[in-house]
Amino acid sequence: MAIKPPALQSGDTIGLVTPGSPLDANIINARIQTLMNMGFNIAYGRYMYSFDGIVSAPAPQRAEDIMTMFQNPQVKLILATRGGTGVQTLLPFLDYDIIRQNPKIISGYSDITVLLNTLYQSSDLITFHSLMLGDFRPDTPTYNFNQFFEATSTGVSPRVIQNPPNFPQVSLVPGNVTAPIIGGNMTSLVNTLGTPYEIDTKGKILFLEEVNSPTTMIYRYLAQLQMAGKFQDCLGIIMGECTNCLVSWGTTYQQLINQFLVPLRKPLMINLSTGHGLYKATIPIGATVNLNTTENRLTVVEPTVSFV
Repeated sequence: MAIKPPALQSGDTIGLVTPGSPLDANIINARIQTLMNMGFNIAYGRYMYSFDGIVSAPAPQRAEDIMTMFQNPQVKLILATRGGTGVQTLLPFLDYDIIRQNPKIISGYSDITVLLNTLYQSSDLITFHSLMLGDFRPDTPTYNFNQFFEATSTGVSPRVIQNPPNFPQVSLVPGNVTAPIIGGNMTSLVNTLGTPYEIDTKGKILFLEEVNSPTTMIYRYLAQLQMAGKFQDCLGIIMGECTNCLVSWGTTYQQLINQFLVPLRKPLMINLSTGHGLYKATIPIGATVNLNTTENRLTVVEPTVSFV
């Protein structure tokens, strides 16, 4: 069973890091103010404000920030400022044994996907495909905050993950499986293939979402995951939104799902609101969930944080 990090409570300290691309300091500071208004204290990553071209800082320094937060006993949540690109380059510089011994809530999405799944696979830590610093705005939908805090601050179990009203999640292939959930952004996961950090889907429920990719690119991603055996190994599949994905050659995201995934006859749910869309369900990477596509329901069957 995966390690549950200690729960987040009002007055706790949040450690901010920039593991991938840089974020404008003015945006960072505005979002920090929102966190402080919510009653949290802030620990600042040394390289949080840095710019080094495509990434915020060289990989060893970005990894150093993450390790510093894991080893800081005051920090209860490690929050990525944004995703972007380049997160996979810091993975060789992390100490996964130290992380395992100092479990913390860590949250993000987009390119943070590779970090979340690697920490689960290498440190056995439940991580959270959920909000980043950039999402802590006054106009963020209440749904997003409710999802985040229910998963990270309460012991609610079981917890049904359900889209907001008028955004139906749809089950295309009926079935009922219970297993740990993994996944996230398709670009990031495909980038792990052939590396020591390749995502392991065996016996898992695989969740995927994408942003700003034309369907020609989605075709490539799905084909690559298929040829790598990732769909064959998993027990069920959840497809999130493909946000701002342009239709290429008259072929839609839905048509690609029908082509690649429906014929597998594994439990398949689509349109889950999470990741890059307006509404963001919190997906606890590594936690056990029940995917019941006969009843069109996704349930986290265990608490995802501890109160010890």
